[in-house]
Amino acid sequence: MTWEPIADIASKVQAGELKAVDLVERALQAIADNESYQAIIATTTERARQRAHDIDAQVAAGETVGRLAGVPFIAKDNFLVFGAETTAASNILKGFEAPYQSTAIERLEAEGAICVAKANLDAFAHGSSTENSDFFTTKNPVDPTRVPGGSSGGSAAATVLGLAPFALGTDTGGSIRLPASFCGAVGYKPTYGLISRSGVVAMASSLDVVGPLTSRVVDAELVLDVLAGQDELDSTTIARDEQGYLPPATDLKGKKIGVITEYMGEGLQPGVRTATEAGIAKLRDAGADIVELSLPSLPLGLAVYYILCPAEVSSNLSRYDGQRYGYGDAEAHNLDESYLQTRERGFGKEAKRRIMIGTYVLSSGYYDAYYKRAQTVRTRLIAEFAAAFEQVDFLLGPTAPTTAFKIGEHSDDPLQMYLTDIMTVAVNLAGVPAVSLPCGVSDGLPVGLQLIAPQRADRALLATAQTVEELLA
Repeated sequence: MTWEPIADIASKVQAGELKAVDLVERALQAIADNESYQAIIATTTERARQRAHDIDAQVAAGETVGRLAGVPFIAKDNFLVFGAETTAASNILKGFEAPYQSTAIERLEAEGAICVAKANLDAFAHGSSTENSDFFTTKNPVDPTRVPGGSSGGSAAATVLGLAPFALGTDTGGSIRLPASFCGAVGYKPTYGLISRSGVVAMASSLDVVGPLTSRVVDAELVLDVLAGQDELDSTTIARDEQGYLPPATDLKGKKIGVITEYMGEGLQPGVRTATEAGIAKLRDAGADIVELSLPSLPLGLAVYYILCPAEVSSNLSRYDGQRYGYGDAEAHNLDESYLQTRERGFGKEAKRRIMIGTYVLSSGYYDAYYKRAQTVRTRLIAEFAAAFEQVDFLLGPTAPTTAFKIGEHSDDPLQMYLTDIMTVAVNLAGVPAVSLPCGVSDGLPVGLQLIAPQRADRALLATAQTVEELLA
């Protein structure tokens, strides 16, 4: 089921041609009809219906609702949202009802959008396949025997299945772009700090970003334009572009695009290589100046990520002690026992693995050997990206080295699972924006093309992404 562009839906609701209540019912019915894909953890049915009723009443009274009037959307279940529990797909947060909403949800609702459901994810966003959810594994909408990617797998699957016009995700090492690639959606990862993370369950705070998963680039632009900008509740937020994020499509003639050499080497699935090279050829034919460009430290990116990310995970997960919210072991006889039993029963295997890795690299005697050296290489990567963008306007490569793999294929091999992120993590380490666009298929499965821009060049990236999207269609 395909939805109209978001701006068109909102315009028709504001004009009285569409009813918000009907749109919400359409989304809820689509969720029910596609339950077998297990993309959704919970719906916000009662609250969504009430908000839709209120919006229709405002329209009938001649009031202006907003740029997203009546548009249903789905939030990854690590966003604090009213109307349903927020669990981050972890047993340790079962039963937790948000005392306030995330800034992202508040900004969308201020423009008339309606959250209808919470999407499945790898618990605490730890994963690349949505198999690490403590509840169930989401199935790929193109092939239900395969994973949708992660950690925003539920959001990507929901978007492609047409459960709502757009979904929110988070991207710490590729968690928006990877599922977009595996499912055939548009996944946008903005510049670090452009969208507030207030009210979003933290994974790794120096890497986490919020972004949309949509069916088309113009929808991602509108959602970003609503969400972008500083927030006093998140000190890492940056100012929005004064021109906003609704640029017209730009001509590729004269644009210099660097194909990342390290992303086109060994380990790239033949079908992904073929689709990527075909996409590059279309860009060249449209007038883009395509050059090959090397970032020598990129092969170290994955190792750096899996030192720094678990270190921050270890710190962020320390707040889940069973004393304040979420799951707590009522049978414990003292505080130490409560801590131990709560975390033993509440955290899944991947959360425990990352806590142990993170605690290890931060411990005395290993901090300098691992964490400090990883931060040094991160700084070097940032410098290499900056140097590359002095030579080209954008960087390009596949989003992932493979198409979606079979459910269970990598479950017993964490290292193989981590390698899935090899082409996405560096973008987060450098804090630059990137977008994954559908780029054909390989053996019937979607392939994603990743376009990367300098920090704060989100407007230029979106303008170019519109043109690339049309060329690749």
